[in-house]
Amino acid sequence: MRYAGTHGYVVLTHDLDFSAILAATGGGGPSVVQIRAEDVGIAAIGLHMVAALRQMAAELEAGALLTIEPDRMRIRLLPLQRS
Repeated sequence: MRYAGTHGYVVLTHDLDFSAILAATGGGGPSVVQIRAEDVGIAAIGLHMVAALRQMAAELEAGALLTIEPDRMRIRLLPLQRS
């Protein structure tokens, strides 16, 4: 996370730990794209992921947590607020 933030990268992951780090630290970055699907292969989720990244590019540049699922996507701007 530190390396990605320092270099302006977006973290792409299938692991829920990265969103937990954002929540625990209240961090403003780096942006995280979290894929929540059993099949993370290109054929299964690739087109949906590319469309989501294009649609949410500005939010990801500003700092966001983007969750991509096979049938939907959700975005939360950083820092994450506790409810």
